Amino acid sequence: MTPPPMLRKPSEGRTIAFVGDVYRILATGDDTNGKYALVEATVPPGAGPPLHVHSREEEGFYVLEGEITLTIGDKRAVATPGTFANTPVGTPHTFKNESNRPAKMLALIAPAGLEKMFLEVGVPVADGTQVAPPPTKAELEKLASVVARYGIEVRLGPH
Repeated sequence: MTPPPMLRKPSEGRTIAFVGDVYRILATGDDTNGKYALVEATVPPGAGPPLHVHSREEEGFYVLEGEITLTIGDKRAVATPGTFANTPVGTPHTFKNESNRPAKMLALIAPAGLEKMFLEVGVPVADGTQVAPPPTKAELEKLASVVARYGIEVRLGPH
């Protein structure tokens, strides 16, 4: 069954704190018949996930504000507003805000499903929240316990 059309205004979408970032879920698999999910990420200085690999989905990143350092495979680049990057399935990647001000980007996930992990691990915050509390030990432990179920391999160490 095809989902109905949807429109999310700037103040709409489930907003969560996810391991130090603020994610506003713009579209889920339920909204797109499983084809993709779209997430707006606000990444504070110093934040970003460890190097990891997805076995199920591609991720596309589009920088809206600030600077995000992207590492995709063996390529590393400082991405500024207007930069787009795609990470094919199986490609080691990470992003980090190495600047001194928040950055904002869109993450397109195809097919959908990974957003369910964000919602499972993340902590709901008020709409409009721009700064996430630092991740708690419990949040990090919960993330570590569920990543494999979502087809993600975390690669610790230098990247």
